Amino acid sequence: MLIERTSREVIIRLPASVDTTGLQRLVDYLVYKEATANSKATQEQVDKLASEVKKGWWKKNRKRFIK
Repeated sequence: MLIERTSREVIIRLPASVDTTGLQRLVDYLVYKEATANSKATQEQVDKLASEVKKGWWKKNRKRFIK
């Protein structure tokens, strides 16, 4: 593994043999960290939003699971 920092970015080089499933999880986490880096939301606000999204999803998809 090689990690290189330039003035604009950090470059991580990995061998092709690295497990892509684990690597995708790491990339997803890094995307999340980048997207939320400047967020001022509290955990309570995040939890409330997640609950509302889940309720909306369930209303839309309920018929797919319960017949």
